[in-house]
Amino acid sequence: MAPFDVYWDHHIPLPKLPPLKAKFTVATVALLCFINSYDGDFVFDDSEAIINNKDLRPTTPLSNIWNNDFWGSNLSSNSSHKSYRPLTVLTFRLNYLLAGGHYPVGFHVPNVVLHAVISALMVDVFAVLIGGLSHAGGSGDGGGGGVQNLAPRASLLAALLFAAHPVHTESVAGVVGRADLLCALFFQLSFLTYCKAFHGGSDRCEGKFSVQWVALSLLLCAAAMLCKEQGITVLGVNAAFDVLLICNVNLFELIQRLLLRRKDIDVGELVRTGLLSRLALLAVGGASMIYARWRIMGTGPPVFTEADNPASFADSMFLRIVNYNYYYSLNAWLLLCPWWLCFDWSMGCVPLINSVTDWRIVWLLLLWCVLIGLISQALCSPDSQRRRTLTLGLVLLLVPFLPACNLFFRVGFVVAERVLYLSSAGYCLLLAYALGHCCCRWARHRRLLGVCVLALLGVYVVRCAHRSHQWRSEQSLFSSALLVCPLNAKVHYNVGKNLADGGNTTTAISYYREAVRLHPTYVHAMNNLGNILKEREELVEAEMLLSKAVAIQPDFAAAWMNLGIVQNSLQKFSAAERSYWNAISFRKKYPDCYYNLGRLYADQNRHLEALNAWKNATMLKPDHSLAWNNMVILLDNTGNLGQAELIGREALKLLPNDHTIMFSLANVLGKQQKYKESEGFFLLALKISPNSASCHGNLAVLYHRWARMELAKRHYELALKLDPDAPGTLGNYKMLLRKMEEQRRHSGP
Repeated sequence: MAPFDVYWDHHIPLPKLPPLKAKFTVATVALLCFINSYDGDFVFDDSEAIINNKDLRPTTPLSNIWNNDFWGSNLSSNSSHKSYRPLTVLTFRLNYLLAGGHYPVGFHVPNVVLHAVISALMVDVFAVLIGGLSHAGGSGDGGGGGVQNLAPRASLLAALLFAAHPVHTESVAGVVGRADLLCALFFQLSFLTYCKAFHGGSDRCEGKFSVQWVALSLLLCAAAMLCKEQGITVLGVNAAFDVLLICNVNLFELIQRLLLRRKDIDVGELVRTGLLSRLALLAVGGASMIYARWRIMGTGPPVFTEADNPASFADSMFLRIVNYNYYYSLNAWLLLCPWWLCFDWSMGCVPLINSVTDWRIVWLLLLWCVLIGLISQALCSPDSQRRRTLTLGLVLLLVPFLPACNLFFRVGFVVAERVLYLSSAGYCLLLAYALGHCCCRWARHRRLLGVCVLALLGVYVVRCAHRSHQWRSEQSLFSSALLVCPLNAKVHYNVGKNLADGGNTTTAISYYREAVRLHPTYVHAMNNLGNILKEREELVEAEMLLSKAVAIQPDFAAAWMNLGIVQNSLQKFSAAERSYWNAISFRKKYPDCYYNLGRLYADQNRHLEALNAWKNATMLKPDHSLAWNNMVILLDNTGNLGQAELIGREALKLLPNDHTIMFSLANVLGKQQKYKESEGFFLLALKISPNSASCHGNLAVLYHRWARMELAKRHYELALKLDPDAPGTLGNYKMLLRKMEEQRRHSGP
């Protein structure tokens, strides 16, 4: 393969930089775009993948990473999303160890650095795809030396566009985007390693290549796949590179010969160049990875709901195809004009096209007109340079997108900006070619075109900085989505949840109601709204909402438990008990539900059943403070002081700093006249919670019984200062004062 004369590269209004300086420039731009996300919070999916994922914690066996999905669920579970990304989770675990816990900075900084490294490596990737594979020291002599960049300006422009493209914000500013970044890094390394298999021009002409480098490329592809499933698509890019650049195959002529069944196809030439051998290696490697991935997945593909991907549930095949193509046009628009960005595009954000009269069909027709135009130029253009560049640009644009296109299996989203991270490289290559072609045709306006290119990059950088700032907190992220997807029920749900977590339940109610209005079967919104109404004592409406939620989704354990709490408050004890047992039947290990069941039994004076329920809660969750404390209190109230003491001491072994258990145990010891021990636990509890009026009051009662009057007086006064309306404290204080007065009179002259 001879190196290409990239004639349009000379007209691009950018300086020709040495390789290291070009990469440094691109990396700097990438850092500039996203550096303000380095100290952002954990947002959106980060809570499930990072905060709630036990696989990150050092106490969890490392082997769990290889058996669980990205979110920490076992792959064999029917509820698993089957997203097998152990290498990504391993980096999260390393971040957790180095940061000493869930500190967001330790997770965000690697994402920003990874994007800078990937953007810098894109200079090499684009250099090969645009200018071909040429080694320093001569072309065609088989000599050594590094790979020459025959398109320094074009590759720099494409890499700068990639570094600053705003559609990357979700992958860089969201911690879970680490999967896309690592996948892209190994994708690049696999491609560049595949290029290493061809040492020089004469070797390539003779069909010589290094099997070791091809094998290493396959291993790096497997690593990319272990970071995110999309990684396997690098095999398609490697194959296209081999066919178009290494073997210089004219696809249009080849297709013509195949369709016309002409016999002048030189199979021997393909064998001599080693193409068939290399494609066979790629095919076997890819098939092995897919088979291994399928075996690991266990129970088949993941199960998604209609809310996740409504088009895939359309009754008509025609409507499914139309809507899928409309989704493709939306993805294309996000690449072309990345202004309307949203963290989630499901649940009504993109209404289905249900008729051919829907005006939005224009967009998918326009998409296919553009694609057909590009494909025709890629196949039929008399300019061989244009054919190769456009074909490879389309390959890099479309092949990484294939796993997200619903053709091979149903995906769990409508549009997802994160899946465009790799595909955007193909778009940037095509855009750089288009800009270079314009500069070539209108060379006399080179200065004006240079200003336009810099303006475009400037707009990208500003938009990236603005968008990554929105990703710094859930409040700004969710609020920004209301402007883009006002019909998205999940957006309203997340805004409501964020407000409720911040204590603004009144405003949260309106957002939850809107989420339910937009999506009448949104059970999670019903559950959260029911919880808020329960806290506001609006029990009748809360019961109605929670009953509707479990009717829609009978296995919704949390909604069953919350319904039981509401029914208990309404004194519908039998119904509440049934709801609790329903929750436990759908979630066997549900300590909070056992705790609430115990409270129900205690309210009905079913003391033994209450103790058993709370014991189950502590067995499932040994640090369940409320269950331990309630056992101590119930045994205390029923006169079982010895057993209450044993339970209290056992609880403190597990929860040595729990002041509520110390308080309850101190009360039990005081009733047993173990005053010294009781005093010790009261003082420990006050050391942890010095402003506890009840603790001061009960310690005062202890001193009162113990005849330590001055200490009793002091703690009564502290209790009344903290809570003047504390029941019984004022009466006890007055009783103490009378007793002290009597003692003074008796001890007087």
